[in-house]
Amino acid sequence: MNDRSKTRFKAIAIGVSTGGVSALKHVLGTLPADFQTPLLIVTHMTPGSDDGLAVLLNTLCSVRVKEADECEQITPGTVYLAPANYHLLVERGGYLSLSIDSPVSFARPSIDVLFESAAEAYGPALIGVIMTGAGSDGGNGLLKIKEYGGIAIVQDPADAEMSSMPERALQLLKADYIVRLREISPLLMKLVRGNT
Repeated sequence: MNDRSKTRFKAIAIGVSTGGVSALKHVLGTLPADFQTPLLIVTHMTPGSDDGLAVLLNTLCSVRVKEADECEQITPGTVYLAPANYHLLVERGGYLSLSIDSPVSFARPSIDVLFESAAEAYGPALIGVIMTGAGSDGGNGLLKIKEYGGIAIVQDPADAEMSSMPERALQLLKADYIVRLREISPLLMKLVRGNT
């Protein structure tokens, strides 16, 4: 039986804000090249930002990293970053869509928007991760992932560069895992391989 047939997870959604670049470098940079579960990521950035973060991460990581495109089919082994100033959503059927709807929790892209749409699309086959960040974005979306039967992972606030987002998430829900940054990538590998 191969790894893909064992795993129940179809996607991983990650939300980060302040301190997120170094956090993403660590988590994505330690995933192996054969990591097949797609990752969908929202990190808060200024509206005029280009795809520089995706390009940088792609050079540092064994997995493929790119900015998400409208109507793009989600494929295994790929990391999708929300473009600046666009909400990233998952549509039923495994497609991505981009939206310029109003900011949510003062953010566009909003972690909540991604998490809520991914929860509806994937149900219990989704892992949600909240890492370092200021503000409250992501907590409501992670709660929805839990309500749909998915797994909720929160970076230990004491380990985060900015603790507000992890703390807010933990106020709203009981996380399945509260872990340090260095533990996130190994945990994701165990989960998708059915080892935990």
